[in-house]
Parts: sequence; C-alpha cells; structure tokens
Amino acid sequence: MADEKMKTVVVLGGAYAGARAVQILSKGLPEGWKIILVDRNTHINHVYVFPRLAVLPGHEHKGFVPFDKLLTPTRDRDLCLHALVRSVHSTHVVLDRSFPDRGIPTSELHFDYLIYALGSRLPAPLDLWGSHPQPGNTLKDAEMLKPYTGTKQDGVAWLKAHQEVIKNSESILVVGGGALGIQFATDIYAIHPGKDITLLHSRHRLLPRFDEKMHTEILDTLIACNIQVILGERLDTQSVFEGRTKFNGRGQRVVKTLQGREVAADLILLCTGQKPNTHFLSEMDPRCVNPHDGLAHVLRTMQLGTLPTSHSTYSSECTTPAVSSSPSASSVNLCSPEQELEDALAQIAMTNIEPNSQAAPSLQDDESELDSNETEEVETTPYPNIFVVGDAADAFGAIPAGHTAYYQGEVAARNILRLIRRSGLSQNKEENSTEEEPLEDYVPGLPAIKISLGLTKSAYQANGVVRTSDDGVPDLNAAAVWAFFGYEVEKDEDMYA
Repeated sequence: MADEKMKTVVVLGGAYAGARAVQILSKGLPEGWKIILVDRNTHINHVYVFPRLAVLPGHEHKGFVPFDKLLTPTRDRDLCLHALVRSVHSTHVVLDRSFPDRGIPTSELHFDYLIYALGSRLPAPLDLWGSHPQPGNTLKDAEMLKPYTGTKQDGVAWLKAHQEVIKNSESILVVGGGALGIQFATDIYAIHPGKDITLLHSRHRLLPRFDEKMHTEILDTLIACNIQVILGERLDTQSVFEGRTKFNGRGQRVVKTLQGREVAADLILLCTGQKPNTHFLSEMDPRCVNPHDGLAHVLRTMQLGTLPTSHSTYSSECTTPAVSSSPSASSVNLCSPEQELEDALAQIAMTNIEPNSQAAPSLQDDESELDSNETEEVETTPYPNIFVVGDAADAFGAIPAGHTAYYQGEVAARNILRLIRRSGLSQNKEENSTEEEPLEDYVPGLPAIKISLGLTKSAYQANGVVRTSDDGVPDLNAAAVWAFFGYEVEKDEDMYA
C-alpha cells in the first residue's frame, strides 16, 4: 500500500528512456521517496523488433517484456501502474482510473518530480493503438479487428494479423525510405521473395542524416533484392484517402506521386515518420511545444522549458541550442555504453566514445565559439520539476532512437537526484557546508544507427564509420533486451511471460 505522505517521482512511459530513469532513481532515491511508473501497456514494447515481428512468424511474444523486474524488489513502496494518462499539470497527472487497493484513491496522481517519457506515436504499420492491417487498405484507415487494450495478448494478435496481411498481398508499396521503410522492404523480400515490392521515398537520398555511404550500401542491397526504388518523389496523400483511391482491373490500389507517377499495389505501408506524444504538454502550456514539429522544448538539463518569444519560427533544426538552467553546469562527457546496453540494444548502433574523452559534438560545434569575455544568457523554466526525455523532446539534434532516449533518461534521473540533494542541503545549511552540486547537461553524440537489410545482413554507422555485417539472427537478439529489463532468458519459452 502506497504512503501518500511520501515524496514522489512519477515516470510516464516505461520504454528505453523511462526504464533507464527508473533504474537510476531506484538506486539513488533517499528514504521518504517513491517511484510511480505509469504506462498504458501491460508490457514494455520493444519497438525496434516490431518491424521484423510484423513480417516473420513465430517470434511475436519476444517484443513484449513484463514490467515487474524493472522496479527494485527491495523498494516495495515503488509502483507500476497500467493506466492511460488523461492530462498533465505542473504538480499532478490525471489518469483514467484510480488504484485504491494500491494507496491511490483518486485518478489524480501528485508528484514532486515528473519524467515525461511518452515518446512518439509509431507510423501506421506499427501503430498498435491505431488501425488493424487489412489487405487492399492502407494501415492508416483500415478498420480494427478488435480494439487494442495494451496487453501482450492483443499485441501478439496484432502482429500475427499483420503477418497474414503481408503474406496474402502479392504487391506491396512501402512509402518512406527511413529505417522503418527500409527494414520492412528488405524483410518482406527475405521472407517472401516472390512479392512485387516498391519503396517510394520523397528525397533523393536514403537516411540523409547519416553518411552517404549508408545510402549507397542500402540502395545497392535494395536493387539486389529486386525491390523497385523510387527516389525524389512524394506520395500524393489525397490519392490514398478512402473514397479517392482508384483500383485497377486486378483489384490493386492505384496511388500517385505529386510528380504524376502512378503506382499499383495490394497493400500500402505508410512508413512516413512518427508524431511526438506531446499533446498533454501543449494542453498544459502551449509555450512548451514547438507547433512546427510537435516536440517539447527542453533545457540542456532535460527540464521542460518554454519557447523563447524571440524564436517564433523555432524548430528542431535551429543551430543555437538552449542553455542549462544551472549557470555552473558543465557538459557531460559521454562514456562508452555499458555492456548491458550494448547487448540490450544490439540492433541499433551505439556511440562508442572512450571514457573521459571529450563529449561528442553538438549542433553548435560548427559555429564560432563565444568570446571568452561574453556571458551566455541562462535559460530558466517555470517547470523545474518536469523533465522530458526521448522522442518527445527536442534534444538539440539528437537522433530519435533507443540509445539516445536511454542517455536522456540517465541525465534526467541524475538531475532529479541532484535537486533532491540540493533540497536537503538547503534545509541543513548550518550542518553541512558542501558546495551546491551543479546540474548535468545533455550533449547528443554523433549520429549512430544499425539497420537490418534482411534476416542476416545489416548496415551500421558509429563514430562516422560505416560498416556492414552478416551475422544477424531472425529475432534481432530480442533476449538481450529482456536481460536489460531484468529477465534472465535461457530459452525462447522464457519470453512468453
């Protein structure tokens, strides 16, 4: 039973960023504090294996990891709640239900600190909370077979349905040449080599935020797989909407690009980006969310901030990053990832900077340095107790990925612990003369990615180096992530939990 008098850190979202924050908080919170983790899913969704599991049968259960090993057993005051968030406020969140049997008598959940790690809404082909896949329709406007409720059982059923749709579709159009679209196209070819697959990408280069060698390697692989690649043409979305789509004599949907090209396919997979789940923040305070891209404005400390009034056209591509709320805060040195994380996120490449090396460059590195006599203006925030991490945050050019979310979760958790220690010092000034500990700044690392190009081949970029590998496994080493979340997996059956 939870004690309402205890001070509380609420973490919204328990995936890569939220989970790492919980791990650090559970080891560092002093007596009198508790963690409440809230997630709408009953299991952690390991989304990086979802594209593979949505095509390859037999591994669906491996993408959903229970939460119960994430919280430290010795901290019985901590809670994990399966609930939907209804609204977020400066001192509390409102859930869709109460938990009186767990010491939470109302739907209002008050906090002293909040970590907002709700990420982003996945593209339609992987949006379990969206439409169910159906042949002859896009996954955007298809009718659900049954409502998804956030359970593992529903998730497994959704992925199996997706597998059947792909199996029964002879021709498939994949729209979007990002990591998701590339993986879908190559996985479909590897598992169903006889299908007619087309990849449509609006830009002339695949993965434009990465080295051109990545584009070349991926394009060569797509061509070798007999996948038709159309670059530099954008889908005319009006041709996709229900009621406006044409069908040919074979019953295929016929859509067109803005350039006038027509493409026919039995199934259309719209892999055109993710939408940040920041609507709760914009409802709380519209100044906190960039209307152009939906990302939350954060300080270098990962605290929620408000957009400067002088930056009305502010966007995530701005080259002048925000400054920490702590004038004495210094940039954190990025160390090489812990082995557990390297193993856990084996399907994405990680930055691999040596311990105690200089921090990886930020977006500001190409700009001239400030004159040593100038003083940087320190950005402040009306919400010093709210931290935003992961895909929902406009984190100074960081690539939206599991490993960047992980590090942002670390920074947020460590800064909360620092603020708690500061509070203790302020209450015992006469007893303790220790100097105030500065908050930590988040500095993004170099772009890093690992993308599968079929069941065994992958291409990856880390520290500016592009390489390929042929040692992939069908389930993308899903068991390693289970270990990261506290589960020891000795056989596949262990992942049915």
